[in-house]
Amino acid sequence: MDILKTDQEWMLLALKAAGENQKTGNNSDKTAKDIPVGAVIVENGQLICTGQNRKELLNDATAHAEIVALRQAATIKGTWRLTGTVLYTTLEPCPMCAEAIIQSRVSKVVFGAYDPLSGALGSAFNLYTGKRIYPIPDVLGGILEVECSDLLKQFFAKGRPN
Repeated sequence: MDILKTDQEWMLLALKAAGENQKTGNNSDKTAKDIPVGAVIVENGQLICTGQNRKELLNDATAHAEIVALRQAATIKGTWRLTGTVLYTTLEPCPMCAEAIIQSRVSKVVFGAYDPLSGALGSAFNLYTGKRIYPIPDVLGGILEVECSDLLKQFFAKGRPN
């Protein structure tokens, strides 16, 4: 894969991963029930891995796109310490994911859509303020916000498959 250089290019890749859940078109398929959120983890301008929301598919409340990607990156790199990496995600991380990102030592988080209901990087509240024992990643929000928001709006407009 060519080395991508911009936040927008990486976010497009995260959007592609998010959209994979919806491609089946088969409402009995559990992947079609997962909210379309995608994440990619990058190091030194190169893709380490992608992740997609898999809560329904795996029957696992912790299988958010960010957690899936963090687990894959740790396996690929052979360490849970992901210092120097950037995590791109189509939706502002929730509290669980925001804390997992800190615990994984990710250096930067870039997200697309803001989440005013449960976004933990400034929308609903901010877990990255105050005194923390671990390094706080840099945060950049709103990258391809319209595209990321539209994907979620389209999913919910159709109604979640049964």
